[in-house]
Amino acid sequence: MRVLVVEDDHEVARLVSAALEHGGYVVEQAYDGREGHYLGNTIPYDAVVLDLGLPELDGLSVLRRWREDGRRMPVLILTARDSWRDKVSGLRAGADDYLGKPFELEELLARVEALIRRASGHASSQIQCGPLILDTHTTRVTVDGTPVELTGYEYRTLSYLMHHPGKVISKTELTEHIYHQDFERDSNVIEVLINRLRKKLGTTRIRTHRGKGYELAVH
Repeated sequence: MRVLVVEDDHEVARLVSAALEHGGYVVEQAYDGREGHYLGNTIPYDAVVLDLGLPELDGLSVLRRWREDGRRMPVLILTARDSWRDKVSGLRAGADDYLGKPFELEELLARVEALIRRASGHASSQIQCGPLILDTHTTRVTVDGTPVELTGYEYRTLSYLMHHPGKVISKTELTEHIYHQDFERDSNVIEVLINRLRKKLGTTRIRTHRGKGYELAVH
């Protein structure tokens, strides 16, 4: 899962990004509104953490432009502004959630997890496909109750597939959501990750649709 953090305070951006990366997300940063708007409009993020008080272009303007352009990724507004009017303005501009500064990183992480789950139709932190269970809070994966050890990239790949069960996901889409923007894209890397997951989860769990991509079996 890929998250964009748009925050002009470099220390806050660093702390937020570190917490998200520890939670298994690919994180990219922007430090002003214009850069944030550009990245959000050109890269498929699974969620965005957006500050309102940004230089160059304020957060509300960034959010309105994204929504006007049809960008539907969940957005969590993160700001020092704490009046109910600011909250209402953010939500009406298209935000999905609101967190005021100062905040606890654990709460921010939980809110981002919830936004991504809801966007893909999952209500619980435990996503289940047959005997396979992935807990987005603990990043724990089990098959028939037995824990499965995954590398970071294996976890990201499985997490994206499990958030979209029954959907055929192309190699390009997987690459866009599990690697950073500057990653040198090689389709063989995705094939290797899928093969590793099959060895750990069972050979029938992930189906190949030749020329189209991969699908996680729902049963």
